[in-house]
Parts: sequence; C-alpha cells; structure tokens
Amino acid sequence: MIKAIIFDMDGTLLDTEKHLAAAWVEAAHFFGYDNFTMEHGLFLRSLSARLQEIELKKIFGDDFPYLDIRIKKREFMNQRLETYGLEKKAGSDKVLIALKEKGYKIAMATASSFERASSYLKQVGLFDYFEPEQIICATELKNGKPYPDVYLYACEQLGEKPEDCIAVEDGPFGVMAAYRAGTRVVMVPDLTQPDEELSKMLYKKVDCLEDLLGFL
Repeated sequence: MIKAIIFDMDGTLLDTEKHLAAAWVEAAHFFGYDNFTMEHGLFLRSLSARLQEIELKKIFGDDFPYLDIRIKKREFMNQRLETYGLEKKAGSDKVLIALKEKGYKIAMATASSFERASSYLKQVGLFDYFEPEQIICATELKNGKPYPDVYLYACEQLGEKPEDCIAVEDGPFGVMAAYRAGTRVVMVPDLTQPDEELSKMLYKKVDCLEDLLGFL
C-alpha cells in the first residue's frame, strides 16, 4: 500500500537541470576543457560531488581541476537563473496539493544542500508544502546519489517502509538511488529517456507530474 511520495527536486519539481548541465559546460570551457559537452553535463545530474570528481577525472585525466570548475559552475548557474528565471515544473502545485488532500505523506530527497533547496523552493512557492525535516539533502549524509542513503533516510523521517513509498525521479542516478532503497520508482523524464537497464528499475514512467494523479 502506497503511503508516501518522495520527490526529487532538480528536474522533477524544478526546471533546473537544463541550466545545471549548461553551467557545467560553460565552467569547463572557461578552464580550457572545450571537449566537455552537454552530454557530460547531463551525466552529472544528481551524482554526489565525490563521485562527480572521480568520474570526471576518469574522463579528462587526474589534472582536471574539479573543485575550481565546480565553483565556477555555481557562478554560471546563478547567472543563468538571473537571466532566465527559476521555474517550477508544470503541475507541481496541483500535484502536491492533491496528494496531501488524499492523505499521502510527502517528502523531498535531493542531491542539493538544504540552503540551496530551501532557497529555490521558497522562490517558486513550493517550500510550504514540506516540513523542514522532510527536505532530505544528500549533502548531510555519508553517501549521495546513486547510493540509497537519501531515500532510506527520507522513508525513516516519514515513518514508512521503503516498499510503501513512491520515489519520483527524472534522471538515472536518482532512479538508481531510489531503486536501491527499495522504493517504487516513478520516472518523469526531463532531458533524457530511460535506457533498457534503467527501465527495469521503474514501477512506472509518466510524461508529466500530473500523470501521477492518474494512479494515486
């Protein structure tokens, strides 16, 4: 029996992944890594910082200045949001309101820090749907996505078993984290579709957030 819904933030509730990927590319190019593409930027979605550094050094070599590029990426991300604005995904308010009215518990499991997550959610008017302790940030745990820690802790905070929770994700590493935690994973693809292996981890795939209401 489904009792709780746990949402990812970037790419699921907020339309930020396109800006994050582009900011990674801009930052890498700033430091002379012109062979850093959007594909690389998309690959980094929801991946913990520790694993980002490991994977990028595998691709670009041990001299890849990960920390410098990461800092510059934040600058470019802020610039992009000032230019284009921070937007929430269509239907996010409707879905969160409806789920609460139906009696579901809700939480958020994000790779972002609490400071960034709360700031973004407040800007788009979604913060008040969640209790602060229900905003679970991987930066405060030992392991980030694709490890299951953030989803296991979210289930614990909600007081529910993972198998009684649905995780709503948009990207590969988030799906992996939720699947490994034992939740039922619903993917709302944002910038990429699931491949064959990722599809095996899914309880359902839907085209938009509002489609959740069709089976909940």
